[in-house]
Amino acid sequence: MKSFIAVALENFPLIKPGDNLAEIILEVAEKNHVKIEDGDVIVVAQKVFSKAEGRVVRLRDVVPSKEAQEIAKKTGKNPKFVELVLKETRKILKVSHEILLVEDTRGLVCINAGIDKSNVEGEDAYALLPENPDASAEKCRMEIRRLTGKNVAVIVCDTYSRPFRRGQVNFAIGVSGIKPLKDYRRKKDLFGYILKVKNVAVADEITAAAELLMGQATEATPVVIFKGLQNLVEYCEKSSVKELVITREEDLFKGAL
Repeated sequence: MKSFIAVALENFPLIKPGDNLAEIILEVAEKNHVKIEDGDVIVVAQKVFSKAEGRVVRLRDVVPSKEAQEIAKKTGKNPKFVELVLKETRKILKVSHEILLVEDTRGLVCINAGIDKSNVEGEDAYALLPENPDASAEKCRMEIRRLTGKNVAVIVCDTYSRPFRRGQVNFAIGVSGIKPLKDYRRKKDLFGYILKVKNVAVADEITAAAELLMGQATEATPVVIFKGLQNLVEYCEKSSVKELVITREEDLFKGAL
């Protein structure tokens, strides 16, 4: 019987700039009586990395550009907030009332370049995404290996909306130690049919499951550890979330915005 275990680390402390996340994860895991083992997949909310990496900014320090002021009029957003978004943006995809959809500097398509206020202390403080989520995941994974001798995988996650569906779901925005896709193409199904398009985003599936335990409000459980995934995922030393980012040529919705 296939199964896995997912454990949310409770009573996780508030993170400060410069904190060693790997050390804190291990300390909290020990307090939760969770032993780190080979093959564990550790899913961490991006905001934890953003805080540790000093990626929290205050609107009072932002000077909006003319472009930001014009977009603010169309969206109804604070011009200073719009300026933050523009600084994190590679390409603006849609501007309308309350909506600013962009392709950010990491190649992620998201609302407001992933900039978020929730669970950030300070009335005018906002968290930006980590500059390089893959690198953040890699650094944390290697530090855990150094401290424990265990080979784990680390996934950085964030919550996004989806086309044609209500609600939000956790997605992987950075990976290390695990292949983000599980490719079934060219394999046979039960009746011998050769699969042509089945390329499952296992990193996203894992992070979506993690969100069930993380929550979005006062739970204070930004880290979920998965055990028993060894037969369900493929581990590797080199991987990138860019494997999940679709090209313009593949995009079924290109030209729709």
